[in-house]
Amino acid sequence: MRAFFLSGWRAGLRGRAIHANFVVAILLVGMAFCAAAFSPRQPQTVALDVGYSGLRICLVLFALFWVEQLVSREIGSRGILLTLTYPVPRSYYLLARYAAIVALLGVAALILGGMLWGVVAISGRGYLQGFPPQLGLPFWAVVFGFWLDAAVVAAFALVIACVATIPMLPLALGLAFAIGGKTLGAVLDYLARGADGDMQALQMAPVLNVVQWFLPDLSRFDWRVWPMYGVPLELDQLVWVLLMGASYVVILLVLAAQAFARREFA
Repeated sequence: MRAFFLSGWRAGLRGRAIHANFVVAILLVGMAFCAAAFSPRQPQTVALDVGYSGLRICLVLFALFWVEQLVSREIGSRGILLTLTYPVPRSYYLLARYAAIVALLGVAALILGGMLWGVVAISGRGYLQGFPPQLGLPFWAVVFGFWLDAAVVAAFALVIACVATIPMLPLALGLAFAIGGKTLGAVLDYLARGADGDMQALQMAPVLNVVQWFLPDLSRFDWRVWPMYGVPLELDQLVWVLLMGASYVVILLVLAAQAFARREFA
């Protein structure tokens, strides 16, 4: 597994698409600084909010591109045939590649999180906010939550990569999965409040109540209210979210391993 992990790590760092994504990520962090500069009030909070949104989007894109590069492309190019000649179970390859993707996401989260921290720290100099954002543990807890979010999306994309015959399908379906998971919680809350009397929307409630058992509520990984507004996470809420994320990752990895073991590559 170590050899598979290291090869995936090196390939992930060399990918041109990832370099382009890092440029986009840097631009998004720069947008956070510009947003703070044009905000007449609470510039640090505005910079943090915009920066968090950009960071979350970038980590999801990184996860999808790395799955496409390290798994889908290797399967599509038949390069996987040489890998399968090793006398080890196929699941070792798959788990090692997923571990490499998660590790790469961790490095990306630390780098981009550090850049965002610096941008927020220097934003609004000369302006004393009444409630400045908390840039210690709460700040990095949110970055950790976004990393978990991207890890779940990567696990789903890995399942698609193991069954798809089109290399770009994990990217497309993974993006749809990420968008659906992030909006599910808001939609369910809207329906629970009565949907402003919209009967057509309320008719979708039974369907969405079933969907929520299969689609994770990825909005639960967004904890930005803690550093931005000083609303700490409750311990039971944190434990539930971590269990949800870990459960989905384990289930998706088992499904991916089973599909990969049965797939014919000849």
